[in-house]
Amino acid sequence: MLISGLGGLLTGVDFGIIAGALLYLDKTVNVTEGELSFIVAMYSIGGFAASLVAGMCADWIGRKKMMIAGGLMFVVSIALIYTSQGVFSLVVARLLMGLAGGVLCVVVPLYMAESLPAAIRGRGTAVFQFLMTVGLLAALLIGFVFARWHYAAIKLAAGDTAKIFAADSAAWRNMFLTAMVPGLLYTIGSLFLKESPRWLFRRNRAAEVESILRRSRSEEETKLEISEMGQVAAKQETSTGFSDFISSLFQYKYVVPFIIACIVLACNQATGINSIIAFSAVIFHGSGMSDVQASQSGVILMTINCAMTLVGAALVDRLGRKILLSVGTAGIIISLTICGFVYRQFEAKRVDIADKIAPQISADGRELSVKVDPAVLGKMEGGRPAQLSVLYRYDDGKGYRRQAVASAFSNAKKEIGRTLTIMPIVDEKFKKLADGTMTIEKTVKDKGKLTILRAKYGPIPPPTTGWLVTVLLCAFIVFYSVGPGVCVWLALTELMPTRIRATGMGIAMVLNTGVQVLLQLFFLPVVGNQGFYVMFFIWAGCTVIYFVTAAFFMPETKGKTLEEIEEYFERKARK
Repeated sequence: MLISGLGGLLTGVDFGIIAGALLYLDKTVNVTEGELSFIVAMYSIGGFAASLVAGMCADWIGRKKMMIAGGLMFVVSIALIYTSQGVFSLVVARLLMGLAGGVLCVVVPLYMAESLPAAIRGRGTAVFQFLMTVGLLAALLIGFVFARWHYAAIKLAAGDTAKIFAADSAAWRNMFLTAMVPGLLYTIGSLFLKESPRWLFRRNRAAEVESILRRSRSEEETKLEISEMGQVAAKQETSTGFSDFISSLFQYKYVVPFIIACIVLACNQATGINSIIAFSAVIFHGSGMSDVQASQSGVILMTINCAMTLVGAALVDRLGRKILLSVGTAGIIISLTICGFVYRQFEAKRVDIADKIAPQISADGRELSVKVDPAVLGKMEGGRPAQLSVLYRYDDGKGYRRQAVASAFSNAKKEIGRTLTIMPIVDEKFKKLADGTMTIEKTVKDKGKLTILRAKYGPIPPPTTGWLVTVLLCAFIVFYSVGPGVCVWLALTELMPTRIRATGMGIAMVLNTGVQVLLQLFFLPVVGNQGFYVMFFIWAGCTVIYFVTAAFFMPETKGKTLEEIEEYFERKARK
């Protein structure tokens, strides 16, 4: 359980470590904006590819070997990144890192579900989710620690370009190197694991199965599980791969649990969990909180997520998966819906003043500076302070396009906070001159003219609104952590029948990742055009589907062996 849990820690670190490293990586490695985006995207590409084939490979060579392979890919990717001097090695390393993440997300929960006794399977699999949240938090803290060290190194450099370059380079390389520790622990620990007893049984290695089961079960439980495995195997032909998986989906006993698991995995992301954590600073800032308060929100939400996942782990084998998912999704719906109405209350009062803002763009069409002065832009009811949020785009008409949102507030303490300023991004990179000395080369990244797409102007919500949103989103995290957060991996592994389990898990994971990517792509454009409340209502609507699936279609699997769960759907098919 400990080694498998380390797989969750590794997955969390694997996913989160890039955020802090990007602050320094593009300064010290000669990459273009497009190449940097490609390097970041290679993780998702690798994760997608691994999710599709990891299950089939685990059926072919075994769960244990695939777990080891995932750990090795992660360790090799870290070594490549640490020693990287150019684009190609970074692309390969990020691809390997994505492949490792995809393999771990599919194979580790699969291994735990097939190996742990029914009585503790819930808690055991919850360890994977808990340590994944710890890994995400650890990645954030790693970035924070090295940012502090980097700041101290820059001060000591006293303007020496070579020393500044060394500090920037050491910052991102050491961030990744730190992640090598859990990678090595997991990989070495995986070498000492026993193979999944159910995979061995399907390979007619009954003696090994009995030996492994006796390590964690009584004699009676061992005989019962082996008997159940035999009964299930007698009703099935040996799976022959993806084509056999497709043919199985024409049978009720396979297609129904597969569809339920896919809905659970897709809707788990559609609750907005990753988007809310990733954009927490933007969300809290939009509710009227200060920059400092908003910037701390992500750490607070992730800390609550970790703590409440432990609570969920303690409850999952007592109360059951169905009740936790039902209560959790119901709480999420309520929290998100109220949040949506809270935001709508003040966002509906904002008006589009793009026609007033656009003429203030500089003569060269590249910059904008507007002071948020209610006396000029329009006074708020009751003398309330005002907020201006501008959705803008740089576009050169030749393929380059960047869209973003900028905001300013009339009650900001400093002048810079009261003035909305939009300027082309300037990229700073280190360049070695012919004499061997280092210099900083500045390049304007934004090309083309500045276009104002929308300029929403309206009252800033009162401080009580920010605290109400904080309470609601903390409640959202609590309900998510004790419900979907703990149960999602159980639903994925327990519902999938033996014949299609590995391949089905891979496809469900692809859906999960796909929904996550789509939500993060659409978040800022939707917020910029419609407002935060629209996203909250979208997430709440998706969670309604989640609740209905969990409450009315998903069977309770607490305390049941995988074979008993499979028998449940077979009985339903015969009716």
